Amino acid sequence: MHAQPQILHQRTRGTADVALQGGRIKRLFTQGSAKAITLPDPRRPEIVFLNTSGGLTGGDRLGYALQCDSDTTATTQTAERAYRAGGGIARMDVALDITRGRLDWLPQETILFDRSALRRRTRIALGPEAECLTLEAIVLGRAAMGETVQDLLLHDTREISRAGRPVLVEPLKLTAAALHGSATLAGARAFASMALVARGAEDALAPVRAALDEPGVQGAASGFDGKLTIRLMAADGWPLRRQIARLVQVLRPGPLPRVWQI
Repeated sequence: MHAQPQILHQRTRGTADVALQGGRIKRLFTQGSAKAITLPDPRRPEIVFLNTSGGLTGGDRLGYALQCDSDTTATTQTAERAYRAGGGIARMDVALDITRGRLDWLPQETILFDRSALRRRTRIALGPEAECLTLEAIVLGRAAMGETVQDLLLHDTREISRAGRPVLVEPLKLTAAALHGSATLAGARAFASMALVARGAEDALAPVRAALDEPGVQGAASGFDGKLTIRLMAADGWPLRRQIARLVQVLRPGPLPRVWQI
């Protein structure tokens, strides 16, 4: 008998690194499956990151980086997808640096499929007077396709620092045990975390709470010491997306990112 040949699965690698100076491109480097598109705007340039591989699975590596010195919006072209891992953990690193002005990091949602495994780290470094608005949204499977998620692994860490000192650190570990029961997702299929780090951010607490009334979405907000944080849960990704869109419009000037479809 002949031994069966070992199947070696191809792994995705991708890096996209963008630097802006005065709202104009200073550096644009892309490699592998990661790409970046710049949408120029004289008031607030928009950087759109995308993963041309169509998603992540075990062993894949993806990295996005941005450095800027004035008001900038960064987002993703579409939802990121983490598929069944098969073996190993997909890793994603996001490194954002703004020395002055405000950075709005508003990626579209991440969809986690059954038996996916993803480790993601997002680091945002602010200059002494810089500000940021951030969003991370997670959807468990595609409800419209009748998919259910029974097992998964997500390690998701967001770290915001100012002048080298931690301002907000949010670690999340999500496993199958957290999908049901008290003090967990309690059956929700979609959830999100938003944060505004800026001087006087807590002053937006009242209008944010007034906007937390999207049907099918549970939400809460708190504000203190130049930070405002929001937590959202929903039975499906679509009402969650509508609620996020309304909150973004409360917390930032101008329209939603141009690639968002609402």
